[in-house]
Amino acid sequence: STFTAVVLANKHGLTWETKDGKLGPNYYGSIIKSSTMCLGLVSGENGQEKVCAPVCDLLPFVNPNDLEIDGWDISRANLSESVKRAKVLDFDLQKKLHPLMAGMHPRPSVFDPSYLSSTQEARADNTIPGTLQQQLDQIRSDIRDFKTKKQLDKVIVMWTASTEKYMDLNAEVEARTDMPLSAIAQNDRSLISPSMLFAVASILEGCIFINGAPQNTISTCIKTLAEKHNVFVAGDDFKSGQTKVKSALVEFLIGSGIKPVCISSYNHLGNNDGKNLSSPPQFRSKEISKSTVID
Repeated sequence: STFTAVVLANKHGLTWETKDGKLGPNYYGSIIKSSTMCLGLVSGENGQEKVCAPVCDLLPFVNPNDLEIDGWDISRANLSESVKRAKVLDFDLQKKLHPLMAGMHPRPSVFDPSYLSSTQEARADNTIPGTLQQQLDQIRSDIRDFKTKKQLDKVIVMWTASTEKYMDLNAEVEARTDMPLSAIAQNDRSLISPSMLFAVASILEGCIFINGAPQNTISTCIKTLAEKHNVFVAGDDFKSGQTKVKSALVEFLIGSGIKPVCISSYNHLGNNDGKNLSSPPQFRSKEISKSTVID
């Protein structure tokens, strides 16, 4: 909901009042929209000066304002209600976005309580029933429906849902040439998490899949399936806040001859993350992902 709100606020040029005055949307932090490339040097009054241009003006990137957005959620709340529940955006911006987001409803999603904290069960009122194969078929149908209705050239599926428990897939299972499709056909939920099901659906539909959560969704068998279908898959958690800063600091310290062995910090988890990560199996996924910062 927050990602959609950002795109809509920029697309419609919304402004909103805060205690610090009026604010407007921007894409600060976006590599494509904010970063520049040096094109060369020109002579000026102060000698040679760099000539730079935004990356998005030099390469054929899609403007984020032109994106068509759809998605799935185990909660049937419309996106305006989701924004209000998340409490991320300023209240006045929430009111400005309400007419644009109240009519946006998520498609039913896959819910497996064995992969999430028990705190999430109360939210699960919008789920796809049936076996893994039936759920896979429905996700694929949703992707095709979205692509056809919006007349799109390309669809990218991005997992931004709650963190799942870390899966301990042994090498023997991973090496099976029939994985993960055989496990789906056999309805073996111990080997197929909801995020893996979305990854498989994306691959079979020829869509790029990006995993934005720390669990090991993109396992060896998923990579093998993606290579077979010539589809890109990527990601093992978004690193845009604290983790990004820590990564830069650790790189600087190591370059200075100092090797950190531990990082301790506080994180005010919003958007339902705190509730879900209060469960040890889900927190383990986050712990493994974040620990790579100081590897």
